Amino acid sequence: MPTVSVIIPNYNHARYLRQRIDTVLRQTYQNFEIILLDDCSTDDSRSILSEYAVDPRIRLQFNEKNSGSPFKQWNRGVRLAQADYVWIAESDDYADERLLERLVGVLDAEPEVTFAYCRSWRISEKGQPTGFADDYLDLVNTSRWKLDYRADGHEECQNYFVCINPVPNASAVLFRKAAYESVGGADESLRQCGDWKLWAAIALKGKIAYVAEPLNYYRAHEGSVRSESKRNGLEAAEALQVIRWLLGRVTPTDAIWQRIRLVTSTYWPWAIVSPHVPLRLKLEVWRDARAIDSHVLRKLIRTALVMVRLKLAKESRLLWERLRTGGPR
Repeated sequence: MPTVSVIIPNYNHARYLRQRIDTVLRQTYQNFEIILLDDCSTDDSRSILSEYAVDPRIRLQFNEKNSGSPFKQWNRGVRLAQADYVWIAESDDYADERLLERLVGVLDAEPEVTFAYCRSWRISEKGQPTGFADDYLDLVNTSRWKLDYRADGHEECQNYFVCINPVPNASAVLFRKAAYESVGGADESLRQCGDWKLWAAIALKGKIAYVAEPLNYYRAHEGSVRSESKRNGLEAAEALQVIRWLLGRVTPTDAIWQRIRLVTSTYWPWAIVSPHVPLRLKLEVWRDARAIDSHVLRKLIRTALVMVRLKLAKESRLLWERLRTGGPR
């Protein structure tokens, strides 16, 4: 029986698949199975995945119809998993060959830890390093994610998960299958923030562990679900939903409440003023922001004014360029 089930859910990531799978196969820790999932890709993914079927450790599962949710695929993969530990290795990311060795060692040594995760590099679409994936966490703590730590999960939720997702990328996480199942798996109604809610729910069941060595490579690109969700406001709406869910389970201090309002105000006003966000999502964001922050109107007006100034500045630059080049006025 394998110790780790590696789930690789894929949709239209043919150009990244070989690097993803090969960096799993080259892990220094080798007691694993691999479950390759494809959600009705329209590119060359299935033929690439099929090349790996000769390896007895690998199972292929192809959907006949697109699931419409990455978290449905996560839940399906975990149901198929035979091992006690699970690694959801996203198909557009890749890993250092020591990732499993380090994280399995943590879970083996500390039975109370529900999941362990490591630091992640951010890479471009072409694989070029662009820094660490956790730079946004400086909003809440500039030093915490620079060193290894162990934490009580409830305290971590009360201090950090309630205002931000401290796990930048799912591919950096190794979790216990039993813990995943105990919280009912990932919330399939969410498309973008289901991972945030899942890690928080699992953390509430015990302890979590963090390895500061960057052993995961998270690929940020325009074709990702996250990029699209930022544009259409879905990420903002789901983030507020997860925060309100957590507020029903933890009691933040006054200082943490200030942090929640600070962090959320960096995105929810923009979702409301953006012309790319549907009215339905704007209303959801407004409702949940009001439940968290008593100064929503003031912050919304301030953001709207900034947006007007930015638009006027852009139009002025375009007009000046036309006048300078003698173009049409």
